Amino acid sequence: MMSFDFITSLVMLYYFAVAGLVLYALIVFIRLGHRGIKALDIYLSEKRGDRQ
Repeated sequence: MMSFDFITSLVMLYYFAVAGLVLYALIVFIRLGHRGIKALDIYLSEKRGDRQ
């Protein structure tokens, strides 16, 4: 029984680590998208001649 509990805890630890990495990747992806939209807005405004 002891080894079963140890294996179960390792699997749960692995799942929590993977879930944490997925959450981190999602946050980084959202921030990158936000920066990309800002850069595109700046680029388009310069191309139109709407310099502020």
